[in-house]
Amino acid sequence: MTEAVRQYEPVIGIEIHVQLATRTKMFCGCELSFGEEPNTRTCPVCLAHPGVLPVTNAEAVHFGLMIGLALGCEIAPSSIFHRKNYFYPDSPKAYQISQYDIPLCTGGRLGDVRIHRVHLEEDAAKLVHAGSSGRIHGAESSVVDFNRCGTPLVEIVTEPDLRSAAEAAEFGRLLQATLRRMGVSDVNMEEGSLRVDANVSIRPAGQASFGTKTELKNMNSFRFLERGIEAEVARQEQLLAEGGTIQQETLHFDPEAGSLTSLRSKEEAHDYRYFPEPDLVPMAPTEEMLVRARAALPELPAARAERLERELELPADTAKLLSFRSELGDFYETALAADSDHPRRLANWTINELTAAVGDGDPADTKLEPPVLARLVAMVADKQVSASAAREVLAVLIAKGGDPAQVIEAQGLGRAGEEELGDIVDRAIADNPDAVEKIRAGKQQAIGALVGAVMRETKGRADGGEVQQMIRAKLGE
Repeated sequence: MTEAVRQYEPVIGIEIHVQLATRTKMFCGCELSFGEEPNTRTCPVCLAHPGVLPVTNAEAVHFGLMIGLALGCEIAPSSIFHRKNYFYPDSPKAYQISQYDIPLCTGGRLGDVRIHRVHLEEDAAKLVHAGSSGRIHGAESSVVDFNRCGTPLVEIVTEPDLRSAAEAAEFGRLLQATLRRMGVSDVNMEEGSLRVDANVSIRPAGQASFGTKTELKNMNSFRFLERGIEAEVARQEQLLAEGGTIQQETLHFDPEAGSLTSLRSKEEAHDYRYFPEPDLVPMAPTEEMLVRARAALPELPAARAERLERELELPADTAKLLSFRSELGDFYETALAADSDHPRRLANWTINELTAAVGDGDPADTKLEPPVLARLVAMVADKQVSASAAREVLAVLIAKGGDPAQVIEAQGLGRAGEEELGDIVDRAIADNPDAVEKIRAGKQQAIGALVGAVMRETKGRADGGEVQQMIRAKLGE
């Protein structure tokens, strides 16, 4: 990369569309669904039949207030909807009901990133682009599924405070964890209930003014978001290095090819001909509504991570993981309530062994009870069972439940006694003279052969670290 390219810094803001976990759509009584037969969750309101009138979903407003309060936003005393006019097949009204210059929430912050606005709107329908199998009169066609049309959305717009693709992805994950913890959305990116756009520009390092921004649309994972921003920053740097200029436009990032494609020039607000929605009254949140929204807020991931780190002295990364995956944090804190003597060891078992066993699933959906995990970890700490044997016990408890002591006894996984272990170590030393010679010659990695032999004979009932210490002691190391 040339020196001319290195002088630029990225300036990034992101826009997040969140599908709210309401029962019904934003302005009608149709139930929300995912994967239903096309056009089976519709009515005259969401299909924009003549003469129908929308009614604002009170639960969507409640969730919007919760999000605004969680992000520290200022709640507007009165907020209105606008018609955002555009013609496209996914919009039966030829306009979207959204919020423009008087959004529900403004300002706020999450971590180090300022929030510009939080507003409510409705989603569009789903376009399905058919290939040869979907030809109509010999031509390729697109069909429209209106089930999604009218789904309640919250759009969260940040200020341009992010300075790298990695920062943008990290912020997205924090916001996703925060929304999931609040229960306002399942934030499932694969199903489209959380969609992320990024506004990207670059400027000479130290310059206060912004460059021309481009928009990356609808990234469906934070990894793709990071890669897309990196590709766009590189493209802009290269373009300026070659004497070109940045054009304001909307881009699509193809994660498979790693390429960017221009979709259209970026519209300005006046292109949409916004005007107030005449069929909806202003929203004026009452004190009762705000009290209810505040009461519904749980402890949020950032606050939880800070508390776990401060009160339990957990490492920052451990506290963060337990907070970002709230199901792990809930399981851990319930287990900790049953046995508070080993907070760090219990945390390590939760984020390592337990996570390895359940993957992305919720441990609460298994047969393992949190106090049972606490007892198992305490038995490891008290040297009643080795860590390797305890992993076998954990697998049984996850699948079948039960008591760890009974599983240990039934499967003969109790820790090997010192006398028994000493005899096994002696045999391992006698049976592996080559490894002993290498150890005494200074090749310390050769001790692995002896440790492995002992662990095989004990079938995991010994602790590897203790075995290694015993071998060294017997060899005079």
